[in-house]
Amino acid sequence: MSDSGTLLAHGLKGINVYLVGMMGSGKSTIGQLMARDLGYRFIDTDSIIEQVTQSTIPEIFAAEGEAGFRTIESQVLEQVAAFQRTVVSTGGGIVQADRNWGQMRQGSVLWLDVPIDDLYDRVCGDANRPLLNHPDPKAKLAELLAERRERYAQADARITSTNTESPETTAHHAIEALIQVIKPEVKPVVSHDRN
Repeated sequence: MSDSGTLLAHGLKGINVYLVGMMGSGKSTIGQLMARDLGYRFIDTDSIIEQVTQSTIPEIFAAEGEAGFRTIESQVLEQVAAFQRTVVSTGGGIVQADRNWGQMRQGSVLWLDVPIDDLYDRVCGDANRPLLNHPDPKAKLAELLAERRERYAQADARITSTNTESPETTAHHAIEALIQVIKPEVKPVVSHDRN
């Protein structure tokens, strides 16, 4: 655990951290690194959905449509929100339902904001992205971001990450950004050692 991880974990007082952002923004990778640094557990809502349904995300979209997927996603989030000391990687569209946003606001929400060109480089050709099954995936990414941006912008903290930055650096920036949010409640440890 780094000093900043220890400081943030102390300041969070056990509440969950929710990572939001577009598909390909690195929520799962960054979330795992943050969880390790905080001494928190890590949960990826998409992975839980696949475990619970015994289906892949594309299979769920094919069988249930996006609306069916979003219903399952909300149910999974409701279960996860009951946990403590957990970093949660969420699906890109989870923020659009007010119910979901209300659940996540019980914790601390961080937006991983990645430029469209970098997102596209990360997700183009990924068959596990049913929303990108579109003649112009890059335009679809931009459209989805435009739909979600206002909600993402309501997160407690936002960091911008690019393809030139290592996941470890991004995770460090994420922890530092959240420390700034909780700073008024974080009291520094004062040493009274007079040696």
